[in-house]
Amino acid sequence: MAGTAGTPGTPRVLRAMNDRAALDLLLEHGPLSRTRIGKLTGLSKPTASQLLARLEAAGLVLAGGTSEGRPGPSARLYEVNAVAAHAAGLDVSPDRIRAAVADLTGRAVGAYELPTPGRHRTRSVAQQVTDALDGAVKAAGLTRDDVHRVVIATPGAFDPTTGRLRYASHLPGWHSPDVLDALAAALPMPVEYENDVNLVAIAEQRLGAARGHEDFVLLWNQEGLGAALVLGGRLHRGWTGGAGEVGFLPVPGTPLVRKVTRANSGGYQELAGSRAVPRLARELGMTEIPSGPHTEAAAELVRRAAAEDTAAGRRLLAAYATRLATGLASLVSVLDPELVVLSGSSLTAGGEVLRRLVQDELAELAASRPRLVLGDVTGQPVLRGALESALATTRDEVFDTSR
Repeated sequence: MAGTAGTPGTPRVLRAMNDRAALDLLLEHGPLSRTRIGKLTGLSKPTASQLLARLEAAGLVLAGGTSEGRPGPSARLYEVNAVAAHAAGLDVSPDRIRAAVADLTGRAVGAYELPTPGRHRTRSVAQQVTDALDGAVKAAGLTRDDVHRVVIATPGAFDPTTGRLRYASHLPGWHSPDVLDALAAALPMPVEYENDVNLVAIAEQRLGAARGHEDFVLLWNQEGLGAALVLGGRLHRGWTGGAGEVGFLPVPGTPLVRKVTRANSGGYQELAGSRAVPRLARELGMTEIPSGPHTEAAAELVRRAAAEDTAAGRRLLAAYATRLATGLASLVSVLDPELVVLSGSSLTAGGEVLRRLVQDELAELAASRPRLVLGDVTGQPVLRGALESALATTRDEVFDTSR
């Protein structure tokens, strides 16, 4: 009957489901033989052969080498056609935009960093974004039209009801009411926008410490202090996109901050953010405070304290852990997560020593008992999360053989 070819249970949909299952296995395991694909999917040899022929004809898989060196006759190996589509991610901060392009397997094939210093820029936001993207595309040996989708990471979040950026007053140029329209006009591919810390959580859920976990909080401390909330396996963004903006959280131990959006800070940020670490070190009588940006100084102080095990370092880590646990206690008391992932240089620099101190302090301050772990995704985790998010949607579209 007309109109029923794509309904659940029909051959087309069942074939598409089997196709997707096989493609996901190839992404997970790398090159596989027809026999191995059949065993992993539960398909018969003839059905697996038809599936692979269909995917090869669609340009989604390639027949490559053979499984030589194993017992028995060699078998042809199949793999995902990495260049069937590409996706891009951008990580935006006040001083620079990082861009990267990945192929369909997730391998980064081109990257570029565009400095954007100062508040008086001559280039518009749209021009900055296209310049950064074009730099990564050129490094990958591609053209802009080769990119299937882009995900842009920013501090704060774009309010879905107004289209305006909120919670990030420190990002010049991005608060114009027409910035999203200008970007849509400048870029030929679909563009999505996501909070930077949310994307770190996506990276950890797909590649790192939160794999297999449906309920977790990621606490991020680097340029700013923030959190991402994953509940029931899904990111919780809130009504205006502001869920997880915990830097604004009022906490004991610091004066009550009013007009927090104007200050672009709040109690928890003042108590335990990266800027607080050098101040805390001075209050404790430490004199060797690293110079340079506060983010780098904080990470170096924490790293040194964890590595050298001096009395001054132990005092710094203990006080810092108490401050971190003070804000975390509110989060876990409300959300009761299974897991808390600590990420960002001002947290990961303390390694297992700091993690254990925060875990112990949290046990004193909150009734909930989540397990604390360090993030596994290091080296530009925001950008990695943007790529993973862009790739997930790209794969859903490119791998759908029912269309």
